[in-house]
Amino acid sequence: MAPKNRPKSRDVYVTNDSKGVSKRPSGSYSSSGGSGPSRGAMIGGGLSLPVIIIIILLNLLGGQAVSPSETLYQNDSANWAATPVSKPNTAVADGSRNKFTDIAGNGEDIITLMVYMCGTDLESRSSMATNDLKEMMDATLSDKINLLVYTGGCSRWQNSLVSSRVNQIYKVENGGLRCLVNDDGDKSLTSPDTLTSFIKWSAANYPANRYELIFWDHGGGSVSGYGYDEKHKNSGSMSLSGINTALKNSGISFDMIGFDACLMATAENALMLEHYGDYLVASEETEPGIGWYYTKWLNKLSKDTSMPTLDLAANIIDDYTSACQSYVPGQKTTLSVIDLAEFANTVPDRLNSFSQQVSGAINTDYASVSSARYHTREFAQSSRIDQVDLVNLAENMNSPEGEQLADVLKEAVKYNRTSSNMTNAYGVSIYFPQQRKDYVEAAADNYEDIGMDSDYTACIRAFASTQSQGQTTTSSQDISNIFYLLTGARSADSINSQNGSISGEELVWKTSEDGKKYISLSEDEWSSILSLDLSMYYDDGEGYFNLGLDNVFSFDDDGNLLGDIDRTWLAINGQPVCYYHTDTTETDEGYTITGYVPVLLNDQEANLIIVFDNEEPKGYIAGAQYCDAPTDTVSKSLTDLENGDRIDFICPYYNYNGQYEEDAFLGEPMIVSDNMRISNVDVGNGAIKALYRFTDIYDQHYWTEVLE
Repeated sequence: MAPKNRPKSRDVYVTNDSKGVSKRPSGSYSSSGGSGPSRGAMIGGGLSLPVIIIIILLNLLGGQAVSPSETLYQNDSANWAATPVSKPNTAVADGSRNKFTDIAGNGEDIITLMVYMCGTDLESRSSMATNDLKEMMDATLSDKINLLVYTGGCSRWQNSLVSSRVNQIYKVENGGLRCLVNDDGDKSLTSPDTLTSFIKWSAANYPANRYELIFWDHGGGSVSGYGYDEKHKNSGSMSLSGINTALKNSGISFDMIGFDACLMATAENALMLEHYGDYLVASEETEPGIGWYYTKWLNKLSKDTSMPTLDLAANIIDDYTSACQSYVPGQKTTLSVIDLAEFANTVPDRLNSFSQQVSGAINTDYASVSSARYHTREFAQSSRIDQVDLVNLAENMNSPEGEQLADVLKEAVKYNRTSSNMTNAYGVSIYFPQQRKDYVEAAADNYEDIGMDSDYTACIRAFASTQSQGQTTTSSQDISNIFYLLTGARSADSINSQNGSISGEELVWKTSEDGKKYISLSEDEWSSILSLDLSMYYDDGEGYFNLGLDNVFSFDDDGNLLGDIDRTWLAINGQPVCYYHTDTTETDEGYTITGYVPVLLNDQEANLIIVFDNEEPKGYIAGAQYCDAPTDTVSKSLTDLENGDRIDFICPYYNYNGQYEEDAFLGEPMIVSDNMRISNVDVGNGAIKALYRFTDIYDQHYWTEVLE
């Protein structure tokens, strides 16, 4: 039996229905630039003439429009598993400040709930904002709740009410939308001044004793922050420093601050927001496109406007995770609530001690820190934003400081729910560099602006610096090295000759007595290897298709890597595709392997998210994520693939000199249907060249000799 100190390979299931690798002529398909079919009902969009007339009359009479369309989700769906797995932790650590918000009780509280809705491409392409407005309108709201929505940032709203020309403010009431401010100018929603103005206007016109704020859009987490404005593409995102400025200038303290956006449940965000709110509700991971489900928790809050904030947050979390479980069961989901007062009281000192301990370990045992970081739950890994679960990281360091930090974090996160395929996600993440060291100084600038202690900044700088000392290969050099190997111009020994964990001469294939090719490394060398992937190049007679990276490999009983590759590659419904393995998570309960396939989905660039786990080892398509936002924020995933959607598989294509030529179409377009199947199939009659990529603790890549 092979030693356990090896990367994990996914299981391979081979079918005989291959369509083969072939390039469709680039001129055979012309993108129309359309957005493809949208999900769910639209407010006013595509309505019959009588209904349009009714809406116009209602607008003339009272400025209020009632949506006649059906709800996107049934409020009492039997498919929902809405029962909470536990109750929120209501205990608060000694020494925590009093909450900003005093709840009057007995249902006497007045609530002003502000939704800052930057519609962006989420709306213009997929009507996600319209769907959420519809969910808000489906709620039966108390007259003690003022639900205000600021709209903008979108080139085309998928309804007949909201303006694409100017920003507006709406009030949700009586099952409709009433326009309060018809023209607030064309201002960027990622500008702190725009947010400040909305908050001040809302508080002045709808004073309350409970203020809630929800950010709606893309999210990028610790470094890039919130939002992408489709109409003001050069305005970038609103960093945590920008959010800090906006909230400080507003002068309002919030009962709850929520992010219906990706990746915003971060330690940095929590420490910044503590000055302005009592609780943070946000997701560590990217959000599926359906986002929060608003109807049910708004109904419950309307029945009792004195509902404790933790109960409100738990209802939001339960409704969201249950909707995701029902409608997008394959997508990874997280949502948690953090007590900001307790977080600020208990976490900073423990985080400082942990940072100092890790900084010391980087100098004396870098390998242990790198291994802990690599095996920590990472979020949006394909986006390379280097955001990891802080509890998981702290525990992986196996130090007293790490255990103490993990303990206070678990107490400050009062309620946390995840999908079954999301392990080691405890409710709060942090930026820790590995893939993108160029983010370190941007993070450091943010940390200084929001008043975060310098010990953690010193820690991530030390890690990035030490990692860089062990690296000599850039991504462009990586491609050059591969083609040196493919053409035989240089050997694995020569291109892997830099100082690192393993030497090039050890990545030369040897032949056993029974004729099998193998590579043998020492156990110390294997302990420095964090991941192993197979790369395959298909020769169509004019150049090479780069089919990606897949964690497919095998070992002999002595733990040697075997070179027994076949001519198969990952396929969808028999069509070989370009596939990139991104991460593998293993726990005592099982494993999850994730990767993506680049495609055009209804003419738009996207990635199909592919998941393999112990429940579905053959794999499944968990959803799709668009990938064309020009900021570093991360798009919400699509809710799922719809029957009838069109997929064009794309794959990088190189000439024989190693020069990139195009992203070629692989095979014919595929129309989405039920039971899309993942398997490995034979790639076709062309020659193949394959090699393995080792990645070590310095994130350094090493390539084996080519197998043909």
